[in-house]
Amino acid sequence: MVWSETGSRFGSNQWFEAKPASDLSRDTPLNPFAPAAARFPLLVEMNMHPLEALIAEGEHQRQDFKFEISDSKKIARTLSAFANTDGGRLLIGVKDNGRIAGVRSEEEYYMIEAASERYTRPAVPFTARRWEVGGRTVLEIDIERGPDRPYLAPDKDDQYVAYLRVADENRPADPTLVLAWKKLRRPDGRLFRLTRPVEALFRHLETHSSVSLSEFCRLAHIRRPVARHILSDLLAIGTLRYTFLPDDGRLVYSRAETEE
Repeated sequence: MVWSETGSRFGSNQWFEAKPASDLSRDTPLNPFAPAAARFPLLVEMNMHPLEALIAEGEHQRQDFKFEISDSKKIARTLSAFANTDGGRLLIGVKDNGRIAGVRSEEEYYMIEAASERYTRPAVPFTARRWEVGGRTVLEIDIERGPDRPYLAPDKDDQYVAYLRVADENRPADPTLVLAWKKLRRPDGRLFRLTRPVEALFRHLETHSSVSLSEFCRLAHIRRPVARHILSDLLAIGTLRYTFLPDDGRLVYSRAETEE
């Protein structure tokens, strides 16, 4: 199967349909989110459905399964998380165990459209593709990493917050990251000063691979709001990067890699 546009457009979002594998050619544009898409010619020769290859990846940082969409507000959190992190793919009509259940694609599409246009701020753009497998329909929603972070969505109390994708989960973004994203959007840039806390931070990172917010507060003898502003400045100018520790999920900061 191969992606092709059917001609329908809804605002900034696009609707695509999957065609039979006989239409496949090596010159066909492929889905940038799907590692399996680069192997479509081989998969066709092996008589393996491309959607099966995507599902076989399981849920991860850039892929999420949804049996159905019943709440536009809730799915808006996933749109926010993908747009704020590395982008990603929703496969709607697929159960958590990878079984294809199928959906009524038009209804699910409009639920996603409502989530984007009504419940994300700013609206998260997406593209939609439809798979037909064994008489069942799976809707694929692709979201790119957005240029206008932070993207907000309502939490359980209807308060708009930014979400982040961590492994296969959506979680509220740390305030330091939200502050850094906002600073990146400032047209006048940032004037950064090399203060004593910053010097203490750099000395620490000469002998340690990373630092947490609490650790920075202790070693620099500063309060959390001050530490957040410094860390967000360094993130915004590209001096630091953030990551989550695999063992306990803590957010830490480290030196950004520089080109030699």
